[in-house]
Amino acid sequence: MHSPPRARRAAHAATVCALATALAWPASLLHAGERVTAVQVAEAASALRADPLLGGTRNEPTWRLRRGGSDPGANDAASTLGWVAKLAGWLAEGGRALAWIIGAALAAMLLVTARRWMQVRGAAAGEQALGIPSHVRDLDIRPDSLPADIGAAARRHWQAGERRAALSLLYRGALSRLVHRHGVAIGAAATEGECVQAARATVAGDTAAYVARLVAAWQFAVYGGHEPGDAAVLAICDEFEARLG
Repeated sequence: MHSPPRARRAAHAATVCALATALAWPASLLHAGERVTAVQVAEAASALRADPLLGGTRNEPTWRLRRGGSDPGANDAASTLGWVAKLAGWLAEGGRALAWIIGAALAAMLLVTARRWMQVRGAAAGEQALGIPSHVRDLDIRPDSLPADIGAAARRHWQAGERRAALSLLYRGALSRLVHRHGVAIGAAATEGECVQAARATVAGDTAAYVARLVAAWQFAVYGGHEPGDAAVLAICDEFEARLG
């Protein structure tokens, strides 16, 4: 007849207690023949671990702080943060360099613009100081308002049937050349006759005679309603650069 499990557990517990008492008892109180050896202790411990009533052994996982090791995830995060920091530094340096380049370009553009503006303003101020008009009556005599080859342009107008435009261009061109290239003093309100008189007082005789001929052709067409012949006008066109260039 077998003893109940509770009784067996009690018996084993008593055995364990006895073994613990024997191990804890001072060795000096035991006789030489009764000394417990390490082998006996190990065998008793193995028997206890093998007993199913005592539960055997268990392995329980526990968490413990590792020292001296490295976390791969932390290393990856640190590497990513370092790369981002380097990229931000490169972008900052590039932005500063780009800002310097743009600033230098803007400064150069402003300098060139200011220089050109000063030149134009200075030229205009010089002309005003010398009494050089930009217009004589309602005719624009500024050089930049006229073609480079005035005689050739007037010839094209005349041959295209644009008689008034051809004569107007010749007269405006003559006044502009007299004022800006030959230094003839012509006022803004000067009449055709006054312009011819100013030319005769300043330029050579053949040039003054050419100017008188050109002005007469203009006056006949504008005031008299009589257009000069083709030969006369084309001759004036062909001589323009030679006389007033």
